[in-house]
Amino acid sequence: MGLWRGKSPLILASQSSARKMLLANAGFEFEAVTADIDERGIQAASKLSNPREIGLLLAREKAKAVSANRPGSYVIGADQTLALGERLFNKPAGRAQALAQLRDLAGNSHELNSAVAVAHDGKIVFEDVSVARMTMRVLTEAELSAYLDAAGDAVTTSVGAYQLEGLGIHLFERIEGDHFTILGLPLLPLLAFLRSEQLIAV
Repeated sequence: MGLWRGKSPLILASQSSARKMLLANAGFEFEAVTADIDERGIQAASKLSNPREIGLLLAREKAKAVSANRPGSYVIGADQTLALGERLFNKPAGRAQALAQLRDLAGNSHELNSAVAVAHDGKIVFEDVSVARMTMRVLTEAELSAYLDAAGDAVTTSVGAYQLEGLGIHLFERIEGDHFTILGLPLLPLLAFLRSEQLIAV
């Protein structure tokens, strides 16, 4: 018998391999369902500029979008924003944009804001944002080129053009924050909520 005690299946409103890995490693059986929302359109319409608020908004919208079609289920939505000072980064469109982002991030500290929201029957019942502070090494053009060559198309799948669980670890000199926040799912506060609702056995 698994850890989940909910009457309906647990759902992750994401196809992120990192988020799926984190939930699976925590012992959950769950369904991963893509949230069909226009993230950039929602962000633009909100007129929000605070990275944490934007992350929470998108996490809520993802959870609600999937929850609307899955009555009774608890649906986890998540989003991650990257801020270098006042500047907000999105996933790079290709190698050239990834290189430009990495040039700006190199030698500086930036913040990863990882938001999570849980919806039940179309309503948000929990939300949280965790922050990690990431300091990137000073990198030469040759090092940036070598990294981009090695990482390939993976640089377009995550904000900031790196995946810390993979080759992205080579870019950093200091990291302040927990592993789960960096990978895009604040797992400890999420587990505390599920436990408070008597939805998990441990």
